Amino acid sequence: MALASEYSPAKHGFAERVATFVTDLFAHIQKARAFNKAYRELAALPDAQLKDMGLHRSMIRRMAYQAVYEG
Repeated sequence: MALASEYSPAKHGFAERVATFVTDLFAHIQKARAFNKAYRELAALPDAQLKDMGLHRSMIRRMAYQAVYEG
């Protein structure tokens, strides 16, 4: 019985990997900025307004994270 193998060159060259890295980096920075903005906006609200929204001040970080990374 003969063994057959197939050679397939790398699907992505160096330039494509660098471009993907840079694209991913910019996406990460953009999400980090959106998180910081959402966090700052929620943190600036008074406790009474947070309570009206059903939030406690200790929930701000989680809400900002969910809004940007999970929503």
